[in-house]
Amino acid sequence: MIIFSQLFGRFLAARHTSHLFRRRVILESLPKGGRSGQVSDQLTQQLTAQARTDLPGVLAQLGTTRQGLSDTEADAIRQRVGPNEVEHEKPMSWPHHLWLSYNNPFNLLLTVLAVVSYLTHDLKGAIVIASMVALSTLLRLVQERRSNRAALALKELVSNTATVIRRVEQAAGEIRPPENAPAMQPAGQIELPIKQLVPGDIVLLSAGDMIPADCRVMTAKDLFVSQSAMTGESLPVEKFPDTQGQAQTQAAGALEMANLVFMGTNVVSGSASAVVLATGNHTYFGTLATRVTAATREVNAFQVGVNKVSWLLIRFAFVMVPIVFLINGLTKGDWPEAFLFALSVAVGLTPEMLPMIVTSTLAKGAVILSRKKVIVKRLDAIQNFGAMDVLCTDKTGTLTQDKIALARHTDVFGRESEEVLGFAYLNSYYQTGLKNLLDRAVLEHVEVQTELQLAENYTKIDEIPFDFERRRMSVVVSERAHHHELICKGAVEEILAACTQVRDGDKTLQLDAAMLERVQHVTRALNEDGLRVVAVAMKEIPPSQNVYSVADEADLTLIGYIAFLDPPKESTAPALKALAANGVTVKVLTGDNELVTAEVCRQVGLVAQGAVLGPQIDAMDDKALALAVEQHTIFAKLSPLNKERIVRMLRSNGHVVGFMGDGINDAPALRAADIGISVDSAVDIAKEAADIILLERSLMVLEEGVIEGRKTFSNMLKYIRMTASSNFGNVFSVLVASVFLPFLPMLPLQLLVQNLLYDVSQIAIPFDNVDAELVTQPLKWNPDDISRFMVYFGPLSSIFDITTFAVMWYVFKANSPEHQTLFQSGWFVVGLLTQTLIVHMIRTPKIPFIESRAAAPLLGMTLLIMAIGIFLPMGPLADYFKLQALPLPYFGWLAAILLSYALLTTLMKRHYIRRFGWQ
Repeated sequence: MIIFSQLFGRFLAARHTSHLFRRRVILESLPKGGRSGQVSDQLTQQLTAQARTDLPGVLAQLGTTRQGLSDTEADAIRQRVGPNEVEHEKPMSWPHHLWLSYNNPFNLLLTVLAVVSYLTHDLKGAIVIASMVALSTLLRLVQERRSNRAALALKELVSNTATVIRRVEQAAGEIRPPENAPAMQPAGQIELPIKQLVPGDIVLLSAGDMIPADCRVMTAKDLFVSQSAMTGESLPVEKFPDTQGQAQTQAAGALEMANLVFMGTNVVSGSASAVVLATGNHTYFGTLATRVTAATREVNAFQVGVNKVSWLLIRFAFVMVPIVFLINGLTKGDWPEAFLFALSVAVGLTPEMLPMIVTSTLAKGAVILSRKKVIVKRLDAIQNFGAMDVLCTDKTGTLTQDKIALARHTDVFGRESEEVLGFAYLNSYYQTGLKNLLDRAVLEHVEVQTELQLAENYTKIDEIPFDFERRRMSVVVSERAHHHELICKGAVEEILAACTQVRDGDKTLQLDAAMLERVQHVTRALNEDGLRVVAVAMKEIPPSQNVYSVADEADLTLIGYIAFLDPPKESTAPALKALAANGVTVKVLTGDNELVTAEVCRQVGLVAQGAVLGPQIDAMDDKALALAVEQHTIFAKLSPLNKERIVRMLRSNGHVVGFMGDGINDAPALRAADIGISVDSAVDIAKEAADIILLERSLMVLEEGVIEGRKTFSNMLKYIRMTASSNFGNVFSVLVASVFLPFLPMLPLQLLVQNLLYDVSQIAIPFDNVDAELVTQPLKWNPDDISRFMVYFGPLSSIFDITTFAVMWYVFKANSPEHQTLFQSGWFVVGLLTQTLIVHMIRTPKIPFIESRAAAPLLGMTLLIMAIGIFLPMGPLADYFKLQALPLPYFGWLAAILLSYALLTTLMKRHYIRRFGWQ
């Protein structure tokens, strides 16, 4: 039992992870801290040597310059070192995939039973059992490869690129200039797929970027990188271009080098240029990935549910099979035959089709969603979609359009001001970090560039990048070399905290309490109009200072505001309405202020049940937050950690939580959620953290995903309910027959063939219809409900099995060992037909065939298997399976038994629904 538990745990944890998106899995599977010890000493020495070598020396080693490589040089290097992909991201070979499709505890158990049958000279039984294993394995292999091919095709649509500097090709015969010589050929910035990078490429990095390869920093401005996946350190690490300082001591390891950045980490803030040192399997991450062979994800609610249900069935089998063996051995005296019969019962009780049914239903859902331009990175995310009862979403660019319009630019008192637009333009134009939607809206006013004569009048001196603590960023420019201007823009509250004065035309006024109230009144009015307000401030500084820091953002003068119209997407309102109708509560988690957020919620029809702000959340303990997350809809002015904490608290309250976001600040919450949803236009780190990526702008696909997830769950539940109840009833019938009959109720071979046919009939379950009423509310695993269902419906089949025993014994006189073949043939047909029919009884709470019809594939498969079940004892193969033709009156009894079974099951179903409900 312990062995099966371990195998099943591994199977569940690993098999539903997409093989196309395992980078995050590899990183998270590594033990926290000390991870560099898993990398070869040769690689560590190589990286540390390149970190300590001066930059010209590194460039010379790599055969590149500050202007980068040419396309021809890059192609030649790529031919030598290969694409920038780690080995684990390649599709599995079909033999490896075949092994993984076979390797689950149910197939292993059946294999053992097949070997035992062969060793006990039951060749026919061994062949039938082997056929079951082959059927389960091959069907699963086909379904998974179909799903992987669909996901692979869509993966190509996801834009994971890097900004690269490439030199223009030199003319034939030209001599390449030395590194320190002036550039003879121009270099340009281009966007390349990450897999095309090669050692020697020069890449540009900014906030939100995933580091595409192992790189040496060439230039940096306030560059902070999150290396938590590598080192376990939660705080970002600042990186510098120099080779001096504490980080470069001889004792420092590769990860401690301040001028190295590594594939798989991400830029939190700042900007940099870097030269690629290593790509693909030759990177630090690539070496780790090839060494980690048991990378597993945290087991989620879906996997726990399947695990519990499977163990319920396995424990039942392990208890009942020995009892069947002992009773038949004691009552019949033929212990070898009793052993083979118990072996056949064990096969019948093994839910060998469960892995195939689970995989097929999930793969079918993934294929359907792929047609709607939705990338499913993990198959079990589809079921989590259906179980989701709370969706937390960012506002900007998610609920709202990803193109923000600059609506107003006003002075401190709300009057239109071109001066404010000019300062805002300078800030957005000269900043080198991640240009967000607001910057792009400002930069669309290209006429400002002409009016200010940027090239003639302004020179950039320095920059203080944005971060989520300050929520503002500054650039410093020199105006005609006369003085420096520090221009700061950001959230109103944070700008006001750095200001001591305000500008009113040509006058400068003190920012006292009365003035602060006037300012807040103006910004509040703009917010209430649904505008997102960004404050702009500045100060003049003597030209002697050349390096600036956050400390210089003080004693600023407030100039005015730029206000943006952030209209909702056309699909937002109907999508939220549809989600609410399907039992999904939507909560908005945003870094924006509560007034703008409330206005957007009003526009999309989302009822706002109060707002909680980030500072309030910081002051709450877990108990208070657990209550707040249930009572409120809007959470505003949040930091990334606030968002993550809210998501985790909702999960701890028992919810299945989805999070949808596209920004750097959304990545922690995306990772913390049961299902992370992002869009193709999101920053790299957000797409990396997500489980599902939407390639289309319409949010209506969210409802479709939820419904598809619930259909997937319902179809899995059909098989599990049917298997559990049927197994319970069959064992009870076998026990009764074993006690009172002088012969076996069915031969081992017959029992195995019946089970094989029954398995075949279930192949079509993943393609069945699901009643609309069953997908209106979130669906979750409930093992207690499975046990209760088994106890209620299992004995019903036993009633009609025992009725069949009585009919065969008393009506058709099959009451002696000489007539056991007739008895066994009669029960073979009734048992197969009732087992095949039960799926139609329990697939719906409605009256089957009348109020709710199964899909054509399931109906067709049911009729085919029922026909084969009747043909076997009536046709030429009867002697091979030790069956015999049934008399014509038997079929009248058969019809009556099936009709009575359907009627009684329907009545029991109504009673069950009234008492316990139905999902």
